[in-house]
Amino acid sequence: MGRGGSGTWRAPQPDRRQGGPNRVSTPAPDLSCADEPIAGRCAPERPVPALIAELLGTAREGARRRVPALLERFPLAALSRLGAARLVAEGGLTPAAGRRLAAAFELGRAVERARCRPGDSLRTPERVYRLMAPELRGLEQESFHVLILDSKHRLKERCAVSAGTLTTSLVHPREVFRDAIRLTAAAIVVVHNHPSGDPEPSAEDMAVTRRLIDAGRLLGIPVLDHVIVGNGAWVSLRGRMDFRERP
Repeated sequence: MGRGGSGTWRAPQPDRRQGGPNRVSTPAPDLSCADEPIAGRCAPERPVPALIAELLGTAREGARRRVPALLERFPLAALSRLGAARLVAEGGLTPAAGRRLAAAFELGRAVERARCRPGDSLRTPERVYRLMAPELRGLEQESFHVLILDSKHRLKERCAVSAGTLTTSLVHPREVFRDAIRLTAAAIVVVHNHPSGDPEPSAEDMAVTRRLIDAGRLLGIPVLDHVIVGNGAWVSLRGRMDFRERP
């Protein structure tokens, strides 16, 4: 029997109205205040182009003109992953502007990471999404991670396992459970991203998950869920397949 602890993992069923992934709601920005000072009445809702222009130097007309072209070429999630060197080489920014924008994106990720730290309870796939999305959104390849939990589903550690297209050979139970065993995990949750932004699971995703569930049962470390991260959406495979022991 697994050591999953006394807590309950709450995985929702798929959103039938949308026929697929669970989506994270965010308010639409108010575009009417794009030119107001950063401390203006609606500063929290300023649109992305205005914020980037502010970072690049709104006093310079050239910076303002570059922003629409930059966002047209790179979706925001991809832009946030370019780094200073590529922002200069591919985005046409000056070295100073590239460093400034890259630092702003990294600061934003740091703020999101700070919302869930070791010791925080992870009881729902949406909580997992909010923890891991800052790390996984905008990546150009799949990245597979393991969240190691104690008996109350509190996060002990998160570990990167592999990068590249998810396959049963790339994501081997040996690699997935190595740190879970070392850290005496009560349970784990596995997470990976789809670079396309669509979190709908593939047949390979389901096969990898089934293999890990079976391995976890043998080791006494249950796999509570496999959460796939997309752009503003996620899928809990516990809501799509049977995680119970097979006869």
